[in-house]
Amino acid sequence: MTEIAFHFNAPDRLNHVCRLLRKAVGGGAKLVVTGPGEALAQLDAALWVLSGTDFVPHCNVHADESVLSRSPVVLAPSLEVLPFFDILINLGDSVPHGFDRFARLIEVVSLDADDRRLARGRWKYYAEAGFHLARHDLQKVTS
Repeated sequence: MTEIAFHFNAPDRLNHVCRLLRKAVGGGAKLVVTGPGEALAQLDAALWVLSGTDFVPHCNVHADESVLSRSPVVLAPSLEVLPFFDILINLGDSVPHGFDRFARLIEVVSLDADDRRLARGRWKYYAEAGFHLARHDLQKVTS
């Protein structure tokens, strides 16, 4: 069963996702980030300027098969046609269709009231479906 973790109170959602990706890729994980096209484009841009010394290899789901097979991070607006990956990060407002094919799902929730409200709906969905949920309050970690 998919392990689901909510990372709440992210002051900068994209920066937090970039750091998660850098850490996971450093540990050898393969990840997919899903969400609306605009959010994925912003993440793509943020990954290119993350650090002067670090690079997180990534590509769009529509890249050539040779690139897809070598990339540890794939940005995908939907999960319909993907090979197996370890971890899914959701930047969307709804529960991603097919999330249960992944070993882990991470939901990153900002301080925005609408984002928090939508995340509560996803939390309720996962809980009612019987998934175990882990909660990580990022304000407690950084304070």
